[in-house]
Amino acid sequence: MTSRPSPPRRPRRAGAALCLAVLLPGCMVGPDFVRPDDGLQQAVLTPRAEHADAAQPTGSSVPAQWWTLFNDALLSDLQARALASNLDVQTASARIEQSRAQLGIAASALLPSVGASASYSREALSEHGKFAALGAPSTPSDFWQLGFDASWEIDLWGRARRVREGARASLDAALYEREATRVALSAEVARAYLQLRGLQAQLDIAEQNQAIGERTLGLAESRERNGVATRFETSSARAQLATINALVPELAQRRNAQMNALALLLGAPPRTLDAELREAMPLPSLPVNVPVGVSSELARRRPDILRAEAQLHAATAAIGVAKADFYPRIGLRGRIGVEAFESGDLDSWDSRFFSVGPTVFLPIFQGGRLTRRLELNEARQKLTALAYRQTVLRAWHEVDNALDAWAAQQRQHAELVIAFEQSSEALRVAERGYREGAADYLSVLTAQRNVLASQTSLNASMTGAALTLVNLYKSLGGGWNPEDVELSSAPVASASAPVGPGQ
Repeated sequence: MTSRPSPPRRPRRAGAALCLAVLLPGCMVGPDFVRPDDGLQQAVLTPRAEHADAAQPTGSSVPAQWWTLFNDALLSDLQARALASNLDVQTASARIEQSRAQLGIAASALLPSVGASASYSREALSEHGKFAALGAPSTPSDFWQLGFDASWEIDLWGRARRVREGARASLDAALYEREATRVALSAEVARAYLQLRGLQAQLDIAEQNQAIGERTLGLAESRERNGVATRFETSSARAQLATINALVPELAQRRNAQMNALALLLGAPPRTLDAELREAMPLPSLPVNVPVGVSSELARRRPDILRAEAQLHAATAAIGVAKADFYPRIGLRGRIGVEAFESGDLDSWDSRFFSVGPTVFLPIFQGGRLTRRLELNEARQKLTALAYRQTVLRAWHEVDNALDAWAAQQRQHAELVIAFEQSSEALRVAERGYREGAADYLSVLTAQRNVLASQTSLNASMTGAALTLVNLYKSLGGGWNPEDVELSSAPVASASAPVGPGQ
């Protein structure tokens, strides 16, 4: 008599086939992200031809701490304190922690989920129910149950992996957002500090002109007393002095506002820096050589471009997630435990129970929801791609405008120095002629006004030249070090950490 095959072999073969299907890597639906061609290799980072006589920038690397080129220890100290205590930077750092946690949640979807359960109930059947009619006892009884539940969705189509990919790209975007905040912060601190020094220099100019005006007024009053001058000259001298005096309160108010602006950037209350910054100091000297790097490195230096690229990556991954929703979801679910009517029987082998098997979910009709979700993610990806192109184009324009402004400021400054020297000489000649009676007061008044105007313009030019250098390094993405940023390409901690309560 021929023996029949042993039944247990089929479940083992089926289980082996199922394990093989689980271990085989699934495909990844949806488009893979490809870094877009930004065209920055064709960008020309040089001043225009009309500024050929200005100092040309060098091609050496852009320094991360570009403000050290000003050789101002106080400015460097303010930059360090701002990076440590600025509230915008702290907010961006908090967003990084939030994105890191979201990445851990996304990565956990690739791992099995295991839980424990326990229950106790005292129950009784109705004496008038159908089970009692069939002879089941209706007396109250206890029921105990202990068990473990486990489930795992097999990521055959890459849905969970696309979610993790998008979360990693979002984390990268948050990291670059913080660096973009640092770049903007370093520029704002330098801008506020330089404007403060420029205002203090303007206050000093006003005080110098006050002394000139008081000297001229004394001379006019003396000449009027001696009968060699009219009241017109005395009144004109007083009016000129009052005009100069009126500048002082406005300049003092603007100086105080700049000190408060710096305190805000440092995350400090108003007037915190007054004692430290009130003493006037000259504007920092401009560096002789201005390194700007090469055009092909601009996309790697500007964190806003890198942030836009990471956002495009996340939007591309979201398309894969939406496409994977059209495919079946296959998973494994299992349960094992013990149950008994008496608590003392829970340790009996006969009280055990278990269940294990695959689960399949196939979307058949969703009312168009899946199709519209895919269209929505594709539209978002297009918008993100346009935002990336806009960011790159804006970077080109900002660098070109900053280079042009820097070169123009150099040429303007040289001409304003000549104008100030000639105005000062004209004032000395006019005052000497007025004292000797060879010139009228109108010449002195005109010379005074010219000196004040030329001094103001020269000081504004010196401040503007320093500010254009700040704008140049901001446009070049200076103020952070790409090598110091740890991206999310490293393994996620939560994906490899041991599973414990509450995880």
